[in-house]
Amino acid sequence: MPRHAALAVKVENLPQARPQWGVDKADIVFEEPVEGAITRFIAVYDCSGASRIEPVRSGRFDDPGILEPLGKVLFAYAGAIQPVVNEVDSPHSLLQDVGIFKAPNAYSRDPDRYAPHNLVTSTSALYAAARALGYSEKQPHAIFSYGPPSPGGTPASQVNITSPLDITTWTWHRSTGLWYRSYSDTGPAIQGDGRQLAFSNVVVMLVHNDETPWIEDPTGTHEYVMNLKGSGAAWVFRDGRQYFGHWERPLLEDPAVFVEQNGTKIRLAPGTTWEEFVPVGGTGPVTTWTGSVSVKP
Repeated sequence: MPRHAALAVKVENLPQARPQWGVDKADIVFEEPVEGAITRFIAVYDCSGASRIEPVRSGRFDDPGILEPLGKVLFAYAGAIQPVVNEVDSPHSLLQDVGIFKAPNAYSRDPDRYAPHNLVTSTSALYAAARALGYSEKQPHAIFSYGPPSPGGTPASQVNITSPLDITTWTWHRSTGLWYRSYSDTGPAIQGDGRQLAFSNVVVMLVHNDETPWIEDPTGTHEYVMNLKGSGAAWVFRDGRQYFGHWERPLLEDPAVFVEQNGTKIRLAPGTTWEEFVPVGGTGPVTTWTGSVSVKP
């Protein structure tokens, strides 16, 4: 096992950001809803590294709450509105800031893309920056329970997650034991290295998404924050099967626990995990968006 802190990097997911680099090397990816019916990724690296991660983009209010169960985490991002930066750098935060303003030498610009979709970094550059800044190298806490599948579950060959802008599809390949990602608008999620995004587990959590008072961009769009405490519907997809139930997370410092409808705790397959947060309502004006999930056996 590596003896260093986990590294979380914010990565863009607009069509202009594709193909991304380095997301396929992450151990865990969290996909969070943000303003304008789009999503962003938090790619978490621990057991493996990436020589190129692109494009790095800005932070959001949800990032500390998503990452808190991991413990002290290095957080790489391309800045944010000031209230978010204040939260990242606050005394109670577990995020260790290796963003572009704290560690500018860890980043460069891709000359073949236009800003802001061209900020590049790597795990080695970010770990070097963290050492120079004197950050903790404590290993992350485990946030998932792994093991053999429970007797429950039903066959699943494809998962479709619908947003107002796109349909993201995960398709099971028995030959590799992985779920492969694609988009309705741009096709297979191919990375810059030619590899399609594929993960051992796909976890889907339905969450409420509430408006904050903070304006994110010149259009006047407000940032949103997910309610990550409590419970909600959830699916775990592994080994070509779906396990449906709910997630439970009484405190932000605790990882979510996934439980089938009969009360059995759901274990994940050993390997990599992609976790989707899908908004199903909340407070705010018409800019609040709602997603949906459908499964093919």
